[in-house]
Amino acid sequence: MTVLDTRTEPAAATASAAASRDQRRSELANFLKACRARVSPEAVGLPAGARRRTPGLRREEVAQLAGVGVTWYTWLEQGRPINASEQVLEAVARTLRLDSTEREHLFRLAGLTPSRRDDMPCPILDPVSQVILDELSPLPAAICNSRYDLLRFNGAYDALFPGATRPSAPQGRRNSMWCAFTVPACCNPFLNRDEELPRMVGVLRGAYGRHVGEPAWEEYIRDLAAASPEFRELWARQEVAPPRTSRKVFRHALVGEMCFQASYLTIPAAPEAYLVIYTPESPRDRELVEQLVANPSARATDPGHVHIR
Repeated sequence: MTVLDTRTEPAAATASAAASRDQRRSELANFLKACRARVSPEAVGLPAGARRRTPGLRREEVAQLAGVGVTWYTWLEQGRPINASEQVLEAVARTLRLDSTEREHLFRLAGLTPSRRDDMPCPILDPVSQVILDELSPLPAAICNSRYDLLRFNGAYDALFPGATRPSAPQGRRNSMWCAFTVPACCNPFLNRDEELPRMVGVLRGAYGRHVGEPAWEEYIRDLAAASPEFRELWARQEVAPPRTSRKVFRHALVGEMCFQASYLTIPAAPEAYLVIYTPESPRDRELVEQLVANPSARATDPGHVHIR
């Protein structure tokens, strides 16, 4: 009989926790640097000066405006293991002009907001959720998680985005972010990309703050950055955005261009999941969706157009 030595397990757990803390501090450092670079001296009442080598505020200026020590703030931005109180972080957030979503992201990275560990790509959903989705037809609707994985959807959604709901989805991933950035422009149905892609990445960045260091998330970000230079560039901006109703413009191979308002509803039983509903902007847009829903044999031949959150 083999006897397992479990004495190394606490040490391994400690090492893993330490690695996660180090990665969180690194993420905090990068976020603070990016936020500091976005604030002009004029915006906070300081002279621009003629010898500035970098855009935005200097570290000592942030420290002065926030009422903290220059050394302390420098260490915070360098990702050193120092403690930060809620009061001090509030002052830093005000100085850097962070909105509520960015402030929450800052607090999480600093370890002041409890992180809910939910590394499962598919949370357990109540069977009634599919009934609700089906009842929403002909409005396209789906349930996704905070990593943009597609969990459930109705027939109208399948009619509109067959490239994301079926096994032919890129790399076998039922994931709208992956589709948005990896499907070639010739086949990508997403038309208002310049407006929506930065917002999508900002929402993902906010969710990532709750999962820094988790293997599934780190692999997802790493793979997507490797597959898409455009995603890699947007991710490097360190921008955080809140989920909100947004306008989506799509081009479908069978019926042409359609416009929707995408609305997002949270699901209390699955905190990291949300319901997205696409409401047609005009009677014409609704008519086109109804045509797709009523003609399943035709929509099945759609050559891989995909869903974008």
